[in-house]
Amino acid sequence: MREATKQRKTFETEIEVTVKLDEPEQVEIDTGVGFFDHMLTLFARHGRFGLIVKVNGDLEVDGHHTVEDTGIVIGQLIKEALGDKKQINRYGTAYVPMDEALGFVSLDISGRPYLVFDVEQLNQKVGNFDTELVREFLQSFSTHAGITLHARVLYGINTHHKIEAIFKALGRALGEAMTINPNIKGVNSTKGLIEG
Repeated sequence: MREATKQRKTFETEIEVTVKLDEPEQVEIDTGVGFFDHMLTLFARHGRFGLIVKVNGDLEVDGHHTVEDTGIVIGQLIKEALGDKKQINRYGTAYVPMDEALGFVSLDISGRPYLVFDVEQLNQKVGNFDTELVREFLQSFSTHAGITLHARVLYGINTHHKIEAIFKALGRALGEAMTINPNIKGVNSTKGLIEG
């Protein structure tokens, strides 16, 4: 089974996460940051994987540590659950419209973490969520999952819609990349391995 669980405790956050790549039914998110919970739920539902997240963070400071550390743990678990990466598509790309906004994500489960984040003109907050934390989550996630990740909003007006389009596109692109393809023998690389 392609699944993994981890607990991580620091002076700033206490996190428990379970990822089940082939069992999409269970998605339960509780980070204490309502908008972030909504985005992680969309991420998992559109990626068609199970995700259980429980976080107690220092929200009396702000949401930064909660969002960043959640990205770290989810990234680590995706990498662990993928194991040797045999027969996965490896690449995934998705465009997602969210009303007037259009989001785009393209990624490579390459073992070489890299983030390109091309998103402009976000309002500073959505609810109690600092929108600059979208980049922080994607940076933590891509680094610890070993994923090359390009995220872009091509256009849009509403900040909620722009961010939602990114998280939905992230889920769909990741779901495509993680899918087992019976036409692939071994790993999808001319090197014979996907490092990282």
